Amino acid sequence: MKQTLQLKIGQTLTMTPQLQQAIRLLQLSTLELQTEVQTILDSNPMLEQDEGEQEPVDKASDDGADDSPGTAATEETMAAENTDTIPDELPTDSNWDDTYDSGLTNLSAPGHDDRRDIFETMSSGSEGLQDHLHWQLDMANLSDTDRLVGNTLIDTIDDDGYLTQDSGEIHNQLVDRLPELDRDEVDAVLHLIQQFDPAGVGARDLRENLDLQLRRYPPDTPWLNEARMLVRDHLNLLASRDYNTLGRRMKLARDDLQHVVTLIQSLNPRPGSLFSTMEPEYIVPDVFVFKNKDKWSVELNTDAIPKLRINSLYASMVKRATNTRDNNYMRDNLQEARWFLKSLQSRHETLLKVANSIIRRQRAFFDYGEEAMKPMVLRSVAEEVEMHESTISRVTTRKYMHTPRGIYEFKYFFSSHVSTDTGGECSATAIRAIIKKLVAAENPVKPLSDSKMALILAEQGIKVARRTIAKYREAMSIAPSNERKRLA
Repeated sequence: MKQTLQLKIGQTLTMTPQLQQAIRLLQLSTLELQTEVQTILDSNPMLEQDEGEQEPVDKASDDGADDSPGTAATEETMAAENTDTIPDELPTDSNWDDTYDSGLTNLSAPGHDDRRDIFETMSSGSEGLQDHLHWQLDMANLSDTDRLVGNTLIDTIDDDGYLTQDSGEIHNQLVDRLPELDRDEVDAVLHLIQQFDPAGVGARDLRENLDLQLRRYPPDTPWLNEARMLVRDHLNLLASRDYNTLGRRMKLARDDLQHVVTLIQSLNPRPGSLFSTMEPEYIVPDVFVFKNKDKWSVELNTDAIPKLRINSLYASMVKRATNTRDNNYMRDNLQEARWFLKSLQSRHETLLKVANSIIRRQRAFFDYGEEAMKPMVLRSVAEEVEMHESTISRVTTRKYMHTPRGIYEFKYFFSSHVSTDTGGECSATAIRAIIKKLVAAENPVKPLSDSKMALILAEQGIKVARRTIAKYREAMSIAPSNERKRLA
């Protein structure tokens, strides 16, 4: 093959650095944007926070001293207040808080700062189930062998509080390190751990978990023996809600059986859920929605993002026509700062456009609730604001709206539709709200089946298949009708 040079004329779409930055800022959440802004502030000297104009300071005399009596008295008072000395002795009936600030503000004291939250001064770390069990094991008077067995058993307990391995498997794991260890000793240490807090921890299945919790009740607890017998022999009937067979086998009347079932339902099937090591996730709303004179309005949450501006002093220095290295560096940073401010402003404008479009289309939701939600897709909003669907998708991801009905993600307002008998459309969110309302109002003795709820929706002009009802019900973690059945 012979190599040749050819000239071709064509058009290509290239994303400029400014456009790439604008797209990247658009898809960031509020917390991520705060981090990005702080990073830019640390790296670009041309940007600074706009904290407003400072009040002018009165100039003193030429020598910088003020000999007025009031000033001298004030300085003496401040000096006395700032003195932090520990007295030699405290009265025996005094309290430490009477002398020193413990760091917690008296919320009832007049003039205290309401913005100060005492819980923010406390550690947000929470103790996990494993840590709690290890602490109780360390408090027990055990030998080194039993302590090693106990630590191994605790390490096999999952977050729900159940033992994930049998005591025989634990024994096989430790027999190489402890040749004289017997399985009975492993079972004895497991029995000790099962006495730890929370009640029911270390159980191998649900039946043992419930039985361990019932053992903690006083012997004179009403219906305790019947509850233990039900858990031991008839737990499968209780799980299937077969109350008629359960009552016959236990020889209990319906009212008496209700007392037994109520006692069992007061137990916790997941005792480990009381301990969680997950840190709370905070949501900062991007926009606020409020109603003013029968009109819904939206405004940007300006408090979540620091206000930025270009440093006027450094910007004036760039105007010099020198071609030095320092001046070129400042000129590049000035251009980058202007791009960032423009991208930030573009993000805010896009958020407001999309939020206003959502409010106009979902006004019925803000007035009446979820049942009035209308179907809406990304394309409809994209056509209204004259943007691409991908841009709308970036705007609605991890962006939140603070409304009188709660805080919702932008994507919450987008849902598929179901046709109605009148030729209209009903939102899937509205259908889920109706299902939730029907389940809340149903008779617990005869709960509504999926087919019955489909008939009720059909009477309202909404055609929904039974399998669609089941899909929405499972998405909302609502049990089927046979599992929602209760005693009268």
